[in-house]
Parts: sequence; C-alpha cells; structure tokens
Amino acid sequence: MFMCHQVDGDGSSEEAVLEIVRLLPANAALPSVAEGGTHVEWSRDNTERQETHIRNDNDDDDDDVDDDDDTRVEWAGDMTEGEETGVPNDAEDDDDDEDDDEDDEDVEIEGNCKGVDSTAPCVKTKRIQTEEEKRLSKGVCQYGCPHYKRRCKIRAPCCNEVFWCRHCHNDAKNVSGPKRHEILRHQIQKVICALCETEQEAAQVCINCGVCMGEYFCSKCKFFDDEARGQYHCDGCGLCRVGGKSNFFHCDRCGCCYTKAIRDDHRCVERAMHHNCPVCFEYLFDSIMQTRVLKCGHTIHEQCLKEMERHNRYACPMCSKSTCDMKLVWQSRDEEIALTPMPVEYQNMKVCILCNDCSARSNVNFHILGHKCSTCGSYNTRRVAGSDH
Repeated sequence: MFMCHQVDGDGSSEEAVLEIVRLLPANAALPSVAEGGTHVEWSRDNTERQETHIRNDNDDDDDDVDDDDDTRVEWAGDMTEGEETGVPNDAEDDDDDEDDDEDDEDVEIEGNCKGVDSTAPCVKTKRIQTEEEKRLSKGVCQYGCPHYKRRCKIRAPCCNEVFWCRHCHNDAKNVSGPKRHEILRHQIQKVICALCETEQEAAQVCINCGVCMGEYFCSKCKFFDDEARGQYHCDGCGLCRVGGKSNFFHCDRCGCCYTKAIRDDHRCVERAMHHNCPVCFEYLFDSIMQTRVLKCGHTIHEQCLKEMERHNRYACPMCSKSTCDMKLVWQSRDEEIALTPMPVEYQNMKVCILCNDCSARSNVNFHILGHKCSTCGSYNTRRVAGSDH
C-alpha cells in the first residue's frame, strides 16, 4: 500500500510516480499524493492526473462553495470521460439520510430493477399484516376434524348436539336403531367459535373475538373451510363443491356437476349421482370422496373402482359394460383360444350370446375360454336363451 506524500510542484516527483505506476503489478493498489492543497490520484489507463480539492480547516469561515463546484471527477478503466458525482458537505449528511429513510419506507421492488443489471436479483419487501388481518387469521388450519379444517363447531338442529361438521354428526348418528338420522345442512342456524366458545348465528366472523371462522364460507350451506380447495356453490346441486367452478359444469339431466373434460362425450343417466356407490354403498351425491363417471354413464367412487381393478374386475357393477379400453385383453384372448382347440364333439357347437358392451345378439362357436361378439369383437358377453345347437 502506498502512502500519501507531500511533493513539490516541479514535476520531478510526478514523473517518479508515473514510473512507479507503470512498474506496479496488475492487482496492486495505485499510489496517491498530495500537492499543496490538491489530492492527486493516478490511473493506469490514463496519463492525466485526477485532482480533487482538499478543504482546509482554515477555510471554514470562507464563503460557501456552490454545489456545482463540489464535484469529484473519477476515472476508471478505459473511460475517456469523467463521471461527476456530487460531494455533499457534512451539514447536509443528516438531511440526506432522513430523506433516504423516508423514501425507502414504502418502496417495494419486484422483478428486475430498472437501470441496473437484469441478472442481479432484486429484494422484495414483505408486506406487514395489519392488526385486523392478524385477528382474522388467528388459528387458521389449527382446528377442525378429519373432514374439514375450520374454527367453529355446528349445533345440529335435529338433536341439538354439537359437532365439528355434518359428517361427524352422520357418523355418530347414522347407525342402526330407532334414533338413526342425518343432518340437513340448510337447517343449521347456530355455530360455536372454537377460540372463544361463543355460540352465535352462522356467519363468517365471530361476533365476540373477531376471528374468521372459515376462509371459505357459504351462507346457503352454512359451510366453513380453512383449506383452499377451489370451493364454490352450485345452485343446480344445491350444495358446495370443490375443484374450482371454472373446471366443472352442471348437467341438468344427470343432476350433478361433472368435469368439463367429459362435457361433450359423457353419456347422460337420469340422476346418475343420486344413488349409493355400488361397491361401498355410500351416497354419492354429497360424498366427500372423489367420484368417477364411467363410459356407460354410471358413477362410482374412484377408490372403489381401483379396488375392483386390483381384483381383475373391469365391468360396471350396475350394467356390466367395460370400464376401460379392453382391446389388448381381447387380442390376448384370441391368441389363447387359437392355441386351445376344443374336442371334436364341441367344435361345431353354436351358442347364442348377448354382448354387454354393444348389446348385440349373435350365434358363435362354443369355447371354454369365452365367446367373442361378432359385432364389436368383445369377450364381455354372456349366454342367453336362443338357438343353441
């Protein structure tokens, strides 16, 4: 590191400094000297000196220096022109700091900042919650039951007992016996806040502690839920569903909401959802489990359908139509039959069959491995009364 020396103005010291600058390594610090009242800085790529006025203590009583004169000219690298930056005096430091603090209070920077390197990340300030927001969000997703996260309980109008939700009520009361019953969601009038235990009329915000009892609230169904699941109320169904209203449509003939992916090609079945699941016998219309619409138009729990497939059951429990594309299975069955000839006495035997997939009747050769529909090629068939010979 070079010290700052006082030099004469005869130029000899200047030449000596220039010689030192040329001999210095690339990463070495550059020397600086002081000539009288001038501070001199040197740059490798510039032959000219950089001078900055040095203010003496004796000049304090002199006339104020104009802002235009208080500039520092800095040289860097291959720059051919100087960049002027204002040099504030000590008296202005406090005022400038206060102004900067005021300007930085409400500034929120997003994305890449204008005027800086686009690759440099910018800092995004975090918005501070207000007291009202803190009160409303207190205890969110910390209360509830296995069915829903909510901050209130309901009082069942049918038995005057308190439960977290209607499913908790139905699980407890929907048992064999004379008092077996289910709650009607639209008749719920009273709720109890889970934080302050205040009983009140069904509303989203507690009248006592001011907490939001459900991030989603439906005044028609008296439904509360803290989890964001795309809840929406369907007037056609008369209840709330999940998944996002923009992703579903209500079929008036089927009497329920279906995904828009099957809007143009689903087969309508009158009140298709207003019955029990054919496997677990739970009522499908208001079930919280995901429901699957089969190609035949019948409905079944998704979980129950997967359980059937694990046991090699690929036909609808209600109409026996295939639940998925079985072309590869039928091709494999053709190969098995070709490799398994029947005894001579059965080779010319004909049977009458009904296809469960296309509902066509046909007379085909009898085989122990199955009977192929002559119309659609399906092996999902059954023997019926007819001209067997």
